[in-house]
Amino acid sequence: MKTGTGKVIPYEYIPDEGSEIETVDGRQYLIANDAMYTFFKRTKGELSPFFLALRDEKRLLGCKCVECGLVRVPPFLTHCPDCNFASTKLLEVEQVGILNSTAPITYFATSLFQHMAPYGRGRVIFRGADTALSVNLYTTTGILVPGILNKGTEVKLIFRTNRIGEMTDVFCVPTSELSRDQVEKRGLEESEIDWESPVEPNVLDASAEDTSVYREALKEIKSIVEEMNRNDRARKDIAGWRRDIAVKARGGQFALIIDERGIRIEEKELSAPDFIMVSQDLRVLLDGLAYRGAITDSVINKRLWISKNPEFTTIFKLDRMARSVARSKKD
Repeated sequence: MKTGTGKVIPYEYIPDEGSEIETVDGRQYLIANDAMYTFFKRTKGELSPFFLALRDEKRLLGCKCVECGLVRVPPFLTHCPDCNFASTKLLEVEQVGILNSTAPITYFATSLFQHMAPYGRGRVIFRGADTALSVNLYTTTGILVPGILNKGTEVKLIFRTNRIGEMTDVFCVPTSELSRDQVEKRGLEESEIDWESPVEPNVLDASAEDTSVYREALKEIKSIVEEMNRNDRARKDIAGWRRDIAVKARGGQFALIIDERGIRIEEKELSAPDFIMVSQDLRVLLDGLAYRGAITDSVINKRLWISKNPEFTTIFKLDRMARSVARSKKD
């Protein structure tokens, strides 16, 4: 149960009164703050046997009709509509199942779900069940991209270490990414999974031409980074953000540092980076920073690999910096 004195709408989300003029693509717009809202009380059954079993016992429950034997997960019915409303009884189902359709991936979530992105949202038929449960899906292989969570993919239910009795207490990952013991274990928690060692893509051996392309791209990236640091709008995009990023490409590697001084390039190898970027061609990153394409699109299209799924937020911030510099030139 959540307790505290906080507000449903945090203070920082409440806009100031008034209006301002904003210039977009050379045209001026009058922007005014406004609000449309409603307040209501609700229950999602957090104290029902289903959620209590997830929270306290790390079990997945369904309900079985005493007449036809159909097992529904989650157990949202106490009587079966197909059997003249015969009663149902609770039972436990397995924690391994199959995706019944390819899961769409959310990269840009609303503020309510932003901390969870990127994530897949799929419907899983668990062993012992006849209906599908809608659940979030992740990967341990780095950023979640298309091709990982397809129809028919076998997945394992994973439990959050800190559970509060809601559907977000659980999520799924492909069983192919887990050991046999992990797949067979009931109540496997996220802390028991290795999220820090995804298999890094191999960078191809560099020819003399590749090295030359890399050096020229790095030179341009350094110039762009200097321009970003001089741009007040771009610096606001990374305010309070700190990351040590190892960037690897065919021809070399360097460190991309984000801290209170802004953003900078250091030609060195990081021993303990916050995360790793890998691309065969450094011009992929260059084009994103130069606002000739989005870095986020390069990640989604598998042209740029990053080692940690939550660091998609950092990629998004880099895209915002590139956009801020471009817009400043038009003002």
